[in-house]
Amino acid sequence: MGTDRLTLTILGSGTSTGIPVIGCDCPVCRSDNPHNRRSRCSALLSYRGANILIDTATDLRLQMLRENIRRIDAVLYTHCHADHLHGIDDLRAFTIHARHAIPLYGSASTLEKIRNNFAYIFDPEDESGYIPLLKTCPIAEHFDLCGLSLIPVPLLHGSMEVFGYRVGPLAYLTDCNDIPKTSLKLLEGIKYLVIDGLRIKPHRTHFNIVQAVAMAQKIGARKTWLTHLSHEIEHQRHELELPPGIALAYDGLQIDIGSPGDKP
Repeated sequence: MGTDRLTLTILGSGTSTGIPVIGCDCPVCRSDNPHNRRSRCSALLSYRGANILIDTATDLRLQMLRENIRRIDAVLYTHCHADHLHGIDDLRAFTIHARHAIPLYGSASTLEKIRNNFAYIFDPEDESGYIPLLKTCPIAEHFDLCGLSLIPVPLLHGSMEVFGYRVGPLAYLTDCNDIPKTSLKLLEGIKYLVIDGLRIKPHRTHFNIVQAVAMAQKIGARKTWLTHLSHEIEHQRHELELPPGIALAYDGLQIDIGSPGDKP
């Protein structure tokens, strides 16, 4: 695959518990299908040798080892819930070797909460060397990073505003149960969509499968993957029930986007 091709790797496709769920003996948690083993939700954009991480999931260390990721150039945060954030300490392995700060991008409110929750990381008095070297970069609109043009897409996760991200023909929209009309305008013309589809039953802060499919069809991407999946979802069975062009994400899935400047 050429270095000028943008790829998205689904590092984690699971909900906050991970799958299998601790102490659960349901068929999905006991399944030997590797697509039913889901680490916490995160993804990686790769382009021209640069790696941009989306969220530092709780399982970040295992994800990095599994995919043999040796470099992280920046992190995009969707929001500050634990399953998307609490792997932040494992960025230390990357800053030890790089010897420079990794920039963290997200909304001003998300980054403020990260600084408060992990104050020891951002304390200039701490010289122990046992913390990752990071810097926060608040964003609210289009910005350029590692040769890519990125657009934060405001979403609703219950009453909480979170960010999805669009890069060229791709949009990554996790942890949401509504997309404002102004954000739908930002998604016009996309080809590839990754979107929250938690479970079969309705949920107050996530799209369920039926809602995710309806939103995907409204957005009109050529290909859609549902992520942030719970143990209600059996990969093989439930994927067969989805409409053409819509599939279930799984850990390790690589999506070849092509040129980030491709027209729809």
